Amino acid sequence: MESNQKTWQLAPDLKICRILNGMWQVAGGHGDVDPESAVSAMLLYHDSGFTAWDMADIYGPAEQYFGDFRKKLEKQRGKDAAEKIQALTKFVPNPGPMTSSIVRHCIEKSIRRMNVESLDVLQFHWWDYADTRYIDALYHLSKLCDEGKIRHVGLTNFDTDTMASILGQGFKLVSNQVQYSIIDQRPQIKMAQFCQKNRISLLTYGTLCGGFLSDKYLGKSEPVRSGLNTYSLQKYKNMIDQWGGWDLFQELLHTLNEIAIKHDSSIANVATRYILDKPAVAGVIIGTRLGISDNRSDNLKVFSLQLDKEDDHKIKSIISRSKDLFMVIGDCGNEYR
Repeated sequence: MESNQKTWQLAPDLKICRILNGMWQVAGGHGDVDPESAVSAMLLYHDSGFTAWDMADIYGPAEQYFGDFRKKLEKQRGKDAAEKIQALTKFVPNPGPMTSSIVRHCIEKSIRRMNVESLDVLQFHWWDYADTRYIDALYHLSKLCDEGKIRHVGLTNFDTDTMASILGQGFKLVSNQVQYSIIDQRPQIKMAQFCQKNRISLLTYGTLCGGFLSDKYLGKSEPVRSGLNTYSLQKYKNMIDQWGGWDLFQELLHTLNEIAIKHDSSIANVATRYILDKPAVAGVIIGTRLGISDNRSDNLKVFSLQLDKEDDHKIKSIISRSKDLFMVIGDCGNEYR
């Protein structure tokens, strides 16, 4: 596959844009979002070629926004235009009984809100491995695949060993969504190799560390907690602290900036490209603060950016001085359990 390819064949019948629009931000904690402005912004992203959307049943109005966007697109451009969107959502239940009726109710609710006949990818998350009823949920999700309500099943924040157990029980998976960035490279310890072997793709989030991996923080003093005005910044500041602290992070930003200047791009472009080039990574999810900020033009540059061996060596020279987050936190998803 060419380095600058814009799409990835996630399944034989499903091709996705390799930069996915993340909709976690509309759930709150990232500024007030106006529904009409959000839907209008979604049309702009679509027209720029960013046709894949990542959401969840627990992301506030995200699925409803997508449904309204899809209706508007179909009304303005026709059904063919609406069929070119890739819609990935999540099923994130609280641990408990996972009967057929419970699972079916939740999935059909997502289908109605999203205004689709079937879900392209349903990404399943489970909070507590000790409660093995996640196997019941996967069984019912598989049955919904057989009925055509779900095209493909993926996972969110499952670790490698649990994925192996799931596959061992005969379930089919197309993806696992995990945190993966220059800061957090835990997926390459065990998971990437496992996924490649089993033809499972990684969809990654946190690749820009909530905005920290950008020109905005280059040369800046360490922010105080009260200055971190989004949930993302609060979350990823903790990750930076565990990784190596603010001074080492500034060294990383200066290095990424040197690489960005060399390629006439941005720090965010370099950070995104670095993860897109990793084996098993199908796509990077970049959060969209719909109607509040817009990074479409900058994100488009990622597709023409090609990092070389010198760039890779410079980045690794910084990473080598950081803490091993796999040793600190454990495998992917452990931070949620």
